[in-house]
Amino acid sequence: MKIHEYQAKELLAAAGAAVPRGIVASSPAEAVAAFDQIGGKPVVLKAQIHAGGRGKGRFILARRASAGDKLSDFGGVKYLTKRDDVAAVAEVMFQYPLVTKQTGAEGQKVSKVLVQEAADIAREIYVGIVLDRAIGLPVLMACAEGGVEIEEVAAKSPEKILKAVIDPDAGLHLYQARRLAFELGFTGDQIAQAEKIVIALASVYLDKDCSLAEINPLVVTPKGEVVVLDAKITFDDNALFRHPDMETQRDEGEENPADLRAAKAGLTYIALNGTIGCLVNGAGLAMSTMDIIKYHGGEPANFLDVGGGVTPEGAIEAFRIILDDPKVKGVLVNIFGGIAKCDLVAEALVKAGREVGFKVPVVVRLEGTNVDKARVILDSARKELPTMQSATDLTDAAKKVVAAAKG
Repeated sequence: MKIHEYQAKELLAAAGAAVPRGIVASSPAEAVAAFDQIGGKPVVLKAQIHAGGRGKGRFILARRASAGDKLSDFGGVKYLTKRDDVAAVAEVMFQYPLVTKQTGAEGQKVSKVLVQEAADIAREIYVGIVLDRAIGLPVLMACAEGGVEIEEVAAKSPEKILKAVIDPDAGLHLYQARRLAFELGFTGDQIAQAEKIVIALASVYLDKDCSLAEINPLVVTPKGEVVVLDAKITFDDNALFRHPDMETQRDEGEENPADLRAAKAGLTYIALNGTIGCLVNGAGLAMSTMDIIKYHGGEPANFLDVGGGVTPEGAIEAFRIILDDPKVKGVLVNIFGGIAKCDLVAEALVKAGREVGFKVPVVVRLEGTNVDKARVILDSARKELPTMQSATDLTDAAKKVVAAAKG
């Protein structure tokens, strides 16, 4: 689960990090009032969406079929000094969708704007924490070249990335934070300030079961103050039951409606860009299914894992989610019957077909317990559900669904 920048900063500030003064606005009038409350000082208006590259993005002012989109000349992060400019820029931010490299061509509607007191910048640093799956421990990464794509730095100059392994029980040790501060070039009073912020970042990451906690950039002002200028935090969905307070921070308007529907039904769903829907039980089997679809010339439209126990209700909702995607031209059902016996799965699929209606070709591949009974059930439903057909194995299923989708 992702949260907005202003929410991430609130968490870091509560843990002891220095954060610039900022006020969240939900309308242009509130943005102007925030500017006044800050004292008429220079501010930065920051559109709050769950996507990176906001500063380089652009707002879609109009759709023009012949000449392309008409875009604004500023992105989702704008430095302003005048009250009237705050009103004008905020008007655009709230009215039009913001397009960045992470939103897709349609962009994302902005419902909140952070009005933040502007800070003079002498240096920018990157600091972030992720799980290193190779060692099974969180790793803090830091780079003296903040404010840029850390992936690009890691690819071109990996020696510039400093790392410190974090003990989940003890947290980030003070000596680790101090060593990083020295290696990043902090001096004098800046060292203690940097230590405090880095330790706060590690505390939030561990205490809130995060999958990502990132400050980019961490800045040093000309006066020597070390401040969190931007922050991003993502939580591990599997640990949210331990943090009901964090669940209230969720902004469903930023999430794919299909993802929300799937989560409420106990399904794991990820939308992709292809034309062949996938309904599979088990993440590994789902990955294999997508691979073989691509091998035979197709493109998967989604990853959908119904889990070990396929119920009629789950199958019905899964088909509704898949078929609501207008790009889907065919569906491959690939189920290995173990906990969920194949005959029960077949009955669930037939019930789903009756209730939802299979408007596109549906190819079903079943293996496992009671597979022969399942095939009888599917064969007997062919007249009722003419777009559904069985496959003898996964290769056969992939070839059939790719051909059907293209046809």
